Amino acid sequence: MIVAQLSRRGRFWTGEPFFERGRRVVVERDKRLKEGALALLRTTGTGRGQAKVVRLIGRPDVARDVIEALMLERGLRRRFDPDIERRAKEAEPEDVARRDLRELVTFTIDPATAKDFDDAISAERLGDGAWQVWVHIADVTAYVRPGSRIDKEAYRRATSVYVPGAVEPMLPTALSNEKCSLVPFADRLTVTVELEVRGPKVVKSSFYRSVIRSDERLDYDRVDRIFGGRERAAAPWDEPLAAARAAAAARGSAREARALALDASEPEFRFDARGHVEHVMPVQQTESHRLIEHLMIAANEAVAAVLEDRKLPALYRVHERPEPTAVAFLAEQLASLDVSTPPVPRNMTPQQAADLSAEISRIVARGSRSE
Repeated sequence: MIVAQLSRRGRFWTGEPFFERGRRVVVERDKRLKEGALALLRTTGTGRGQAKVVRLIGRPDVARDVIEALMLERGLRRRFDPDIERRAKEAEPEDVARRDLRELVTFTIDPATAKDFDDAISAERLGDGAWQVWVHIADVTAYVRPGSRIDKEAYRRATSVYVPGAVEPMLPTALSNEKCSLVPFADRLTVTVELEVRGPKVVKSSFYRSVIRSDERLDYDRVDRIFGGRERAAAPWDEPLAAARAAAAARGSAREARALALDASEPEFRFDARGHVEHVMPVQQTESHRLIEHLMIAANEAVAAVLEDRKLPALYRVHERPEPTAVAFLAEQLASLDVSTPPVPRNMTPQQAADLSAEISRIVARGSRSE
């Protein structure tokens, strides 16, 4: 399967590969063929035709069409088999013991454009620099049985793929955006990680299946307005949000002391009705993003600790330590800009390079905040 741009050559139609260099292919006659259009082709090798149109995509000068074409070129199906869609709509949850947390105040925080909500937060202040935090994750396994057609399709897809203005979901919409989405004021099945946070440390954790009912769907912009004093939080989620903020700040201070601080921005694209990009704006990581990040990391670390203690097999993503020469070069370049950095050890080890890069990042971050 290739994405090609169609053109007419005399009595024949041809397709030229759009994303990579390659030979033109002759395209079988089809009423849908349009000069200059992008099309998904399947090579046939039969008769005079060497490829046939699977799908007409759109125009190469329309950003949304090109993004769609790229997803198809990378092998994303862009739709589910009707039988899988039907099974997802008919899926009923398995009957297992769950802790009823519907009376616990709960909220979600996601981008304003999000359409599915797969995690939620509850929190309360215990006093003396301690908080109880609940991280609720949508329990997809309640609806997806091992070995089922939905499970096999999710396994094939592996993950949801997000691109500007579109998404290729791992699960059908009936699950990802409906039954498993933690929308407000609806009972939803979850797996909960309950944490007791004292200062920067998680001193106790437990894990169980649960049922929750979200009290509010918050977004990052709104939470930042609340944190900045430009909007008031409302009951009943105002105090839980404040407790979550304090717990995340305590956790964050500990992480910043031992981790590389990155304050990067990502571009957000907005499209007009015709599919053209009309606006690009940088999305900065703010306190609302860090609140979710720190609490999710705390939940992940708690799960990882249990897996490690019980010697259970699991997959981990391990980031390699930085190259000492690269860190030394970074320190040298910063020094040329009159940015003070710690002394660079001779014959630096990878671990020393990692520690030095973390310290440099904190110095640069403090300098940028003071400007």
